[in-house]
Amino acid sequence: MQFQFANQGLHWSDAYFLLLGAINTIKIAIAAGLLGTILGIVLGWLRSISFVIRLLTTPIIDVLRSVPMVIQLILANSILSLMGFSASPFWFGTVALGAWMSAVTAEVARDALRSVPFQYRRGARSLGMNYFQELYHISAPLGFRAGLPSWIGLVLSLIKDSSLAGVIGYLEFTRTAQMLMTRTHETWLMLLGTGLFYFLICYPVSKYSRQLERRVLV
Repeated sequence: MQFQFANQGLHWSDAYFLLLGAINTIKIAIAAGLLGTILGIVLGWLRSISFVIRLLTTPIIDVLRSVPMVIQLILANSILSLMGFSASPFWFGTVALGAWMSAVTAEVARDALRSVPFQYRRGARSLGMNYFQELYHISAPLGFRAGLPSWIGLVLSLIKDSSLAGVIGYLEFTRTAQMLMTRTHETWLMLLGTGLFYFLICYPVSKYSRQLERRVLV
């Protein structure tokens, strides 16, 4: 006998369905976050040292930062499909979310590196360090401190924007909640549950980030 909540139409099996959506949300957020952060740091460093690269990449970054994420997801899915890439919605979503994350992270990394006082760099050179030694020992640590708060904000935005991956068929948490809303008509309950889910993910990240910021500023 299957247990059913009174006047809700929800079953115990729906908990597994929501759990699957929660796991998928975490998976795509981690994958896109890692991809976008690594590419963004490299791109931001290149943009900080090369005017040509900055000139060539600025239009792309401006487009990725300005176009709504839902449109980027649909375009990425359509363009990659037309190019013959047969991949799962997970990879299409990872590419689109990762591209946005790399664009905004690049700007954070570039500004963080540029915030390092020129006197520190000149002092490192006077001690006999080459460019990469100075970057590793001076600019990168100081830039990390400067850019960490902004990067944490981007991570939180990425986690919330992963809820848009449902438009390309990816079964993330918001999508599963919408499907249950359609079946059970329990709109308020599912919306409150969805908001609570994202709060339970984002709040610990925000809380830990504040502790990390205090630690690196010591």
